[in-house]
Amino acid sequence: MSEYTLHCFAESGNAYKAALMLELTGQPWQPVFVDFFNGQTREQAWRDEVNEQGEVPVLEHAGKSFTQSALILEYLAEQTGQFGPRDEDEKREIWRWMLFDNHKFTSYYAALRFIYCLKQMGETDVTKFLRDRATAAYRIVDAHLAKTPFMVGGRLTIADLSLAGYVFMPEDTGIALDEFVHIEAWKARIKGTPGWKHPYDLMPRTAPVQVPFG
Repeated sequence: MSEYTLHCFAESGNAYKAALMLELTGQPWQPVFVDFFNGQTREQAWRDEVNEQGEVPVLEHAGKSFTQSALILEYLAEQTGQFGPRDEDEKREIWRWMLFDNHKFTSYYAALRFIYCLKQMGETDVTKFLRDRATAAYRIVDAHLAKTPFMVGGRLTIADLSLAGYVFMPEDTGIALDEFVHIEAWKARIKGTPGWKHPYDLMPRTAPVQVPFG
C-alpha cells in the first residue's frame, strides 16, 4: 500500500517537483491523475474535495493534505531526512532559491510553455515578454551554477528539485537552451541521480492532447 498519494499529471512541472522527490527518496507513492486540460481543477467539487486553490500538486499523507510544491518539498525533506538543509543558513538559502524559482524561474517559463507549446496559441507580444523574462531568469541561475555543482551546499537539495520542475520538459519554447551550459551540466548531474525519471515517464499524461516536441 502506498504511503503517499500525489494528485498530478505529467505535463505539470510543479507536480513533477513533488513526484521526483518521492521517487528519488524511495517512497511508496501513488499518482492520482488530474484531468487539468479538460477542466477538472476548475470544478467546484474538485476544489471542495481536493484543493480550494484549484492547482496541482496535492500530496496526501498520514491523513493530511498539502499543496504548493515548495511546501511539499520541504515537508518531504523533513519526513525522509533527504535533500533538506543541514543548518539554518542552508535552510534560508534553499528558501531563497525556491522563492526565486516560483516567482521567476518556473513562473515565466511555465506560462510561456503553456501558451506557446501546449495551447499552441502562436507568437504574440505576451509570449515574447514571457520568453525574455524566462531567459533573464535562466541567465541568473546559469551564472550561479558556474560556481557550484548544485544550487545550495554543493549537493542535491530541494532547491534543485524546485528549479528542475520544467527543465526536462521536451517542448520547444523558442529559448536557446544550449546557451546555458552550466544549467545543461546541472541537468546531467540531476539525471545521474539514482532513481531519476523523466516527467512523462513518472506521472500519467493527458490523452489525446497532442504536444509538439522540439
